[in-house]
Amino acid sequence: MLGLLAGRGQTLAVAESLTGGLLAAELTGVPGASRAFLGSVTAYATEAKRDVLGVDADVLAERGPVDAEVARQLALGVCDLLKADWGVATTGVAGPETQDGKPVGTVHVAVSGPVTGGVVAQRLNLRGDRAAIRASSVRAALTLLRNELILAREERDPQGAGAGQDTEQNGEDGCLQP
Repeated sequence: MLGLLAGRGQTLAVAESLTGGLLAAELTGVPGASRAFLGSVTAYATEAKRDVLGVDADVLAERGPVDAEVARQLALGVCDLLKADWGVATTGVAGPETQDGKPVGTVHVAVSGPVTGGVVAQRLNLRGDRAAIRASSVRAALTLLRNELILAREERDPQGAGAGQDTEQNGEDGCLQP
């Protein structure tokens, strides 16, 4: 994915809450990541989501930090802050306890990009312990980014999209290599 971004001359930034830097670590584990990956913000506290990444205070007050709209605003906010073309965000409850009435395993991931003109968010209901939920959240965020990159390529080049289709497969545990 990072090679595809670099080849397009595009950049990526991430905003993380429950994943606490795991998504950035996965991305920076790829050799040459600096060609496309600008950086990340770990906005764990609700105040950081609002004050650093610009999530609307009313949305946070009404819905709480674990919400699809919050994920969307995090993705947009990190793009704006770091001047990136693409943004990925994670927010959710990794456990061990319910947060703001949201059960453990409730996660929202979002991707913003320059081609689709919007932000796509996905709600996940994950199972497992804290580590498993965080790892699954990273995989889901990378999968959503991959799908949006493919969609952006198809929108840019509808006739040639099928010929260059990305056929990368998930591993047995769903691990997607960036």
